[in-house]
Amino acid sequence: MAVQPPSPDLVDRLVYANRILYDHNVVDGLGHASVRHDSVPGAFLLSCNRAPGLVRRQDITVYDNDGNTLSDQKERPYLERFIHGEIYRARPDVMAIVHSHSPSVIPFAITKNALKPVFHMSGFLGEGSAHFEIREAGGNTDMLISSSYLGEALAKSLGRHSCVLMRGHGSTVVGTSLEQAVYRAIYAEVNAKLQLSANGLGDITFLNKEEAQLASDMNDGQIPRSWNLWIKRLGAIDLDQ
Repeated sequence: MAVQPPSPDLVDRLVYANRILYDHNVVDGLGHASVRHDSVPGAFLLSCNRAPGLVRRQDITVYDNDGNTLSDQKERPYLERFIHGEIYRARPDVMAIVHSHSPSVIPFAITKNALKPVFHMSGFLGEGSAHFEIREAGGNTDMLISSSYLGEALAKSLGRHSCVLMRGHGSTVVGTSLEQAVYRAIYAEVNAKLQLSANGLGDITFLNKEEAQLASDMNDGQIPRSWNLWIKRLGAIDLDQ
C-alpha cells in the first residue's frame, strides 16, 4: 500500500544529491544516497536501481526500515537498501546516508587504517573512521550488504562514528541532513587522498579531538554555500530526465 508521499522539495534535494556525488566522482554507476521521509516515521527515500548520475524525480522510492517498498514503484530496488534501513533504525540522529566506493578510501578499508582529519574540512572525522569486516558477520560473501542481518552488523560497526569503512567494498557516511551527508562523502574522499599523499612525507599531524570538533561545527554552518555551488556546477538540468 502506498504511503503519504514526501515533500517535492525533499525529492528534488535527493535527486540533486545523487547527481552532485556523481559530479564529484564519489559515485559512478554504483553507490547511492538516501534521506529520511519527512512525514512518515520509519521510512526513507532512496532511488530505485539506477546509476546516481541518472537519478530522476520519478526514481525516488519510499522504503521502510526493513527494505520493503512503500511506493507504487515497479522498478527494481537497490540490493543494498539494507545499509540505509538498518542505520536509520539504529541511529535516530541520522537523517541521511551516502554509500560509495570512492577510490582513495579503499586503501584505508583494506588495511584497517582509520581515516583521520588532516585538515579542517574533514573535522567530522575527529574520532576516526570505524571499520566493518563482513566475514565476521556473514563469512565469505559477495561483499554486498544485501540483507537486514548484514545491514544490522554494519550499523553496529558504525556505532557513533560518522563514517564506516567496509573492507573490500567502500564506505558509508551519515549526516544530520542530506546536505551534510553529501559534504561528508565528498570530503572523506578528499581527506583520504591527502592522507595517502602525506604518508610518504613523514609523520602526520592530525587535528586533535577539540580542533576537529570546532572545525566540524564551523563547517556545518557553511555547507549551504558549498551545496549551492555544487548545484550550480551541474548547470541547467531537468530533474525529470
